[in-house]
Amino acid sequence: MSGGDGAGTVLPGRRPPSPQAGGRPSLTGRCRVPGDKAISHRAAILAALATGTSRVRGFSPAGDCRRTVEVLRGLGAKVELAEERAGPSLGPTLLVDGKGWEGLRPPAGPLDCGRSGTTMRLLAGVAAGLPFACVLTGDRQLLGRPMDRVAEPLRRMGAGVALRPGGLPPISVRGGALRGIEYRLPVASAQVKSCVLLAGLRAAGTTAVVEELPTRDHTERLLEAMGAPVRREPGRVSVSAGPLDPIDLVVPGDPSSAAPVVAAALLVPGSDVVVEDVGLNPGRVGFLRVLERMGAPVEVVSTSNGVEPAGAVRVHHGPLRGAGVQAAEVPSLIDELPLLGVLATQAEGVTEVRGASELRVKESDRISGLVVGLRALGARVEELPDGFVVVGPTPLRGGRCDARSDHRLAMAFTVAGLVAEGPVEVVGMEFVGDSFPGFEATLRALSGGGR
Repeated sequence: MSGGDGAGTVLPGRRPPSPQAGGRPSLTGRCRVPGDKAISHRAAILAALATGTSRVRGFSPAGDCRRTVEVLRGLGAKVELAEERAGPSLGPTLLVDGKGWEGLRPPAGPLDCGRSGTTMRLLAGVAAGLPFACVLTGDRQLLGRPMDRVAEPLRRMGAGVALRPGGLPPISVRGGALRGIEYRLPVASAQVKSCVLLAGLRAAGTTAVVEELPTRDHTERLLEAMGAPVRREPGRVSVSAGPLDPIDLVVPGDPSSAAPVVAAALLVPGSDVVVEDVGLNPGRVGFLRVLERMGAPVEVVSTSNGVEPAGAVRVHHGPLRGAGVQAAEVPSLIDELPLLGVLATQAEGVTEVRGASELRVKESDRISGLVVGLRALGARVEELPDGFVVVGPTPLRGGRCDARSDHRLAMAFTVAGLVAEGPVEVVGMEFVGDSFPGFEATLRALSGGGR
């Protein structure tokens, strides 16, 4: 595990194709991954706005979700995160004693969102509905991410919003009397959609969000489950002001955290892995759909259809072929695209990703970071303005990959290191905890190192 001095984790390379050839062993067994980040953020926020006690089991232990909890506490919400396990490998339980919007109070100072864009964008919507001013700030990495995309609709609703030049945070929000609007998303963003819907819970009239491309619908599902006056139509969701009921929720495993485990099992010969209780929200399974087109041996068994569908995903090693990804499906696998780039290096033919310019404004410019990292390992990859092209299969060599302080890139390069012919140094592994604490331990356990 690397520290703040820029050192990296060095992964032993393996020489395909046989795990008995002195390389890395196969991945076998069953595992769970941490609770879904997106659901955990939203459940914590909505529980704080509800009236009554909510319990969220399997809450994500990710650093980003802990930031949301701390910001809610800074607003006076009574939130307790019980570290003891809520069940076998299920994760922490979040208890929220909700007092409604009126239970929130002016913060003592700026609210620190850490590195979490979700925290900042969703809580900006909440701040717009509060009768006082808030300042949302964060780490240097977060202060470089665009926030004008939430400022614009909130201003139209009547909130006072100030940003630094270039639409950058900190973001200052002065709430007040809001009015409902119909807002057409200029970019496919579930965070922006959720921000507007949260503000709409305090607005006069109806607030509607129209989206050209469907995005993950975790906010809408939770609003329905908590009794909010929400209406869903194809390409449009609307909400009106109204109270929220408390909720007792079990958060399924995060499909974006399951993805690197799935990718690793696909690439390492002899692997056979089952990821249990993982979320199967239709807006989050684009990665699995693309894997199907690539010929990947993946089986999905649905086991739950509560607030959020969930099930088991089984995957084993097998040959892959190249596939294309177009703009319409990007929102459903935006977080998994770096992993797709790694898989494409070992797939037969061309893999081309288009319509993914949103990758450039994540925790890093993930398009540039991925291309530079894969080239350092010998991959044939071309950078596009809105995506990338990979030609495979190409044996990967050892090398040094800079994850650019980005947890998704760090996990993708780690997976690449499992099939590289020499050691791979991944710089920035300390940021994996933003989404998947225990990532390396999970891989070790599946390869026999945890037994």
